[in-house]
Amino acid sequence: MSAESPKASNPRLRAVLGHEFFAPYQWKRRIALWSGAILVALAAILFAKTSDLAYALFQKILAHGIWIPLILTPAVFGLLSWVTSGKLRASRGSGIPQVIATIHIDDEGFRSRMLALPIAISKMVLTLLALMVGASIGREGPTVHVGAGLMYWLGRRFGFDDPKALSRFILAGGAAGIAAAFNTPLAGVVFAIEELAGTFEHRFSGLLLTAVFVGGVVSLGITGNYAYFGTVQTSLPLGHAWLAVLECGIVCGLLGGLFARLILLSRNGPLAAIGRLRDRYPVWFAAGCGLSLAVLGVLSHNAVYGTGYEQARAFVQDASATPGHSFGFVKLLANVVSYWAGIPGGIFSPALAVGAGLGHNIALLLPHAPEAAVVLLGMSAYLSGVTGAPLTSAVIAMELTNNQDMVIPIMAACLLARAAASIFCPTPVYKDFAERMIQDFERQQAERSKVDDEASSVEQIGPTSTYGEPAAPTEPHSTDEPKP
Repeated sequence: MSAESPKASNPRLRAVLGHEFFAPYQWKRRIALWSGAILVALAAILFAKTSDLAYALFQKILAHGIWIPLILTPAVFGLLSWVTSGKLRASRGSGIPQVIATIHIDDEGFRSRMLALPIAISKMVLTLLALMVGASIGREGPTVHVGAGLMYWLGRRFGFDDPKALSRFILAGGAAGIAAAFNTPLAGVVFAIEELAGTFEHRFSGLLLTAVFVGGVVSLGITGNYAYFGTVQTSLPLGHAWLAVLECGIVCGLLGGLFARLILLSRNGPLAAIGRLRDRYPVWFAAGCGLSLAVLGVLSHNAVYGTGYEQARAFVQDASATPGHSFGFVKLLANVVSYWAGIPGGIFSPALAVGAGLGHNIALLLPHAPEAAVVLLGMSAYLSGVTGAPLTSAVIAMELTNNQDMVIPIMAACLLARAAASIFCPTPVYKDFAERMIQDFERQQAERSKVDDEASSVEQIGPTSTYGEPAAPTEPHSTDEPKP
């Protein structure tokens, strides 16, 4: 009688080794995920560094003459619109709606058009070019798009063709992108749940958390442990100071919802005319937007260009050299015309800058409340009004300033701002853009299916007359007869 093997004689060991954790397929997915998270983090860091260099170059250009953007910015805006009118059309805008749409549509062709590697690369390059001429845009939304594209590309290289599996790769890439862009891992998780997926499922929770963790470690190791706006030591005492929560929530929420409505360019109503004008003359319209931005730059003494990071940091740090009381409103207009141009670029950082400016204005009406606290409330409330994502906005604001004392006031302001913003924009702006892409795709699919059905019907029945009867065969036209 032969001796039993150790594996056969130990059922517990056999059960452990046969667990799903040790399955080769699972380890293949983990390696692909970890590799993708590292790649996304490196891309986000490179994007952040080159964005700073691009805007620094624009500031050097400004030093030679405040009038230069009046010529340069419209020309480059028009060029960007022309370049992205063809195969690179998916690189326009923030990029977050593209990611949301590809998570909900598992068509391979659609995903390839939105997340192909050339799209991810062009997204970075063209966003840098826009920042180089002073566009009032951010890099965080494009980083989400790039992260999702890189993760999708890597997942396919590892042989993952299942649409559901690729959806989780896209989701993980987008979350890792926002986490690395702001150096805020928790915000990346909340953003993926609240904005990208719209729900939380156990099946992708571990995948998502692992991607954010690996990407965060890489970002932390290279850039160090830092808060985006620096540590802000402030709090909001109970009493009259809590009026700031009410005022920031309502005012910043309403203005955030108004901004979202403006950039959506509704297909019906007064804004529809602007949308039709952009569709008919996209290059000239973009150039006009560039000229409008340059005029705003001259009027604001160059304060509205770029991401607005420096201005927002000055406000939130209670610095004396703030851009002025009108900054929030002028920056809002600059953000609108930059997004109307249809060029690549996001709205996260510019929205934070607008919110900080509005919070600074509200603080003037509340002398008993700490100014830094009111600015922080305005920044988070306006972002919540723009994006329609109160949880993400609150977490981002807290992680960007390394402040835990303002958790409850910030959360209250963000929830109030979301309710106020719904008056102008009931559907969150990213989801609205994504739904339009999904509807356009479904309409194209329906039209294609209709054409295929008609072609199939013609092949089966043969040519028909005007009244639907089979047509009599006709003699071929002579080459001497004039064609109609």
